[in-house]
This record gives sequence, C-alpha cells and structure tokens, in this order.
Amino acid sequence: MEYHAAGRRRVGRRRMIVEFILNGEDVSLKADPLERLSDLLRDRFGLSSLMSDCLEGICGKCVVFLNGRLVNSCLVPAFKVRGSEVITYEGFKSTDAHEAVARAFEEAGVELCGFCDAAMFLATASLLESNERPTDEDIKETMSSIYCRCTTPSITLKAVRGVIESKMGGKYDRAR
Repeated sequence: MEYHAAGRRRVGRRRMIVEFILNGEDVSLKADPLERLSDLLRDRFGLSSLMSDCLEGICGKCVVFLNGRLVNSCLVPAFKVRGSEVITYEGFKSTDAHEAVARAFEEAGVELCGFCDAAMFLATASLLESNERPTDEDIKETMSSIYCRCTTPSITLKAVRGVIESKMGGKYDRAR
C-alpha cells in the first residue's frame, strides 16, 4: 500500500510519463503526477545537491532552474515538469558562472557547509542573471531565501559583490 505525504492512502492514482531536459540531457520516466520534483531528482537520478529539509519552499535548499527561473523543487509536481528544462547544481557546476561565483565566495572567506552551498551558488547566479547591478537590498532579499547557518548575511553580501566586481572588471558601486 502506498501513502502520500499527508498519510492518506493513494487510491487509483495513475503514473504518467514525464519527459524533460535535465542538465542538458533528454530524460523520460514514469512518475506519479503529484510526486515532487525534488524527490524525482534525488531518488531517480541520484542528484545529491538537493536538500529537501522543509518540503514547504521555506528553506531554499532544493532550488533548481526550471526553464531559466529559480524555483523550490519541493513545490513543483512532476506533471508541471513535462517538456521543461531543469538545471540542478550538478549541471551548473560545469559553467563559467559557477567558476565566478565559487571564486568570489572563496575570496570573501565564505566557507559553506555543504548543505546550502548549491542553493547559495544557484541563487547568486539567478540574481545576477536577472539583475546585473543589484543593490545591497536586492542581494539580501535573494540570499535570505536560502536558510543557512554556516555563514552570515554580511559575508554572503561581500561574496556576491565580489562576483559583480569580477563581471564588471572593477569596484562595485552598490548605490548604482
């Protein structure tokens, strides 16, 4: 007998074929339409960068890019992924953007614990993709969506500023 998250018995739910692009590869699998994307990625594809701590979209540790937008994968049901492109931290690691973010975090002295690093890097990349010159408030707002105990907001702010400076080739003017 199968149970879903609320503990009620699943009755007659059919599985569907879910086809999408995962980190540049076409994938196809059978899944319950309401199965969480975070569960699919961890359980079916073995992608360990996703931490599903809260399952409510609060902690931010399960973020992925879905069609170019940063989303909490614990809130995305399988049926919404059909025909989409999903990029996880594993796919992001091979990009130049990852190198720039990793270098800036290292130069700022940020030592992430391994539970939030993937989410922090993806959130930083997402912010800078949508806003080349974010204000300190923009940075704080974005980074506050990732629950992290291993660093402080001021150190994270310094790291994100470092990414911006390296992209701009000079000092970051946070006042614009």
